[in-house]
Amino acid sequence: MTEDSSISLTLHSLQLPFSNIWKYGILAIAILLLLVALTILACQVCQLQKRHRARKKKKYHSEDRVRIKAENGFWGKKMPPLLLDTSKPSNADFKASTLMLGKVESHPYLQKPHRVKRERCELLVSGLEAWGLPGHGNTGSAVQVRLLQEVPSSIPGLQCVVQEWRSRVVKSCSRPTFGDHFVCSLRDAEVEKSTLKLEVQRFDKYSRNAALGEVRVALRELKASRSLAVCAELQKTTKDIVGEVLVSLKCLPISQRIEVGLLKAKTTPPRSTADVYARIDVSCRRHRQKHQKSRPRAHTPLIIFNETFLFHMPEPPEWDCTVLVSIYQVGSDPRHLIGQATVGKSRVREASDHWDLVKKSIQQPVAKWHPLLI
Repeated sequence: MTEDSSISLTLHSLQLPFSNIWKYGILAIAILLLLVALTILACQVCQLQKRHRARKKKKYHSEDRVRIKAENGFWGKKMPPLLLDTSKPSNADFKASTLMLGKVESHPYLQKPHRVKRERCELLVSGLEAWGLPGHGNTGSAVQVRLLQEVPSSIPGLQCVVQEWRSRVVKSCSRPTFGDHFVCSLRDAEVEKSTLKLEVQRFDKYSRNAALGEVRVALRELKASRSLAVCAELQKTTKDIVGEVLVSLKCLPISQRIEVGLLKAKTTPPRSTADVYARIDVSCRRHRQKHQKSRPRAHTPLIIFNETFLFHMPEPPEWDCTVLVSIYQVGSDPRHLIGQATVGKSRVREASDHWDLVKKSIQQPVAKWHPLLI
């Protein structure tokens, strides 16, 4: 009992060796630090709410952008457009459909970079209108415009895509008026070698775009400060050669694999500094396997890939497989297709010959050049 009373007296007599001024000062500092901590916490909560709102707003705008792109036909689909599907004739009657190109004008002007004078012209394309297009429910129609130019090369019929445009989509109309105009700057010498390709497409946001037909206009007869009006029937769509690709194939029946080697690709001189990559699609028995992509490469007239890709091949070996090599530009939205090459038994003669050589050379790679088409 005496010991407990002595301990309580000791604790009662214990006092801090500070004056009241110091005590109140320390208390004020503690309160100040508490207020600073609460302020920082409130700022963090406000920033978190702002980020949450911005994320919601960005998601809303992205969904809106996806909807707008899907309606306007600019949406880059995950499904690659196969050459076979786009080259097949559609249900439309080509001779019953007509495309009218209101004006193709050429306006000269002088460009004076440094001390050199070069006469150039502005090409204006406007007044796009079509008649007699088939109507299919909620589908729409659009016009893909490509300005092609002949390139002297060892590859016969090589074309260079100078400029590419697409009109707006007009829905559920057999006589759409697109109302777009496109402008491009060219040299006089380039105009004589250029061709305007107008491809009418049926747009369906739930499947691939189907080509209804095309009209080609040679610009060699277009004079400066003159306009050219064209009204022509739609013809069956054809592909243009924009390069070639060296592909090797090797059949491995024991492991049930097919090895696709992507070696080189030749294209026209690039007009942009963006890199390119290749996408390989293999389909057997109308079943498409998961695609594979190459590493990005610099876009030069000669692109070196030197990559191999392994795909599963069903047993017994099916020799009607189709290999599709697509070269795209990196970072473009939507994806910008440079060209496609198709190898298969049901393709053109060169591709069929390549496949026959693969059949005769089991477990041996067979390489061959194939044209890049667009």
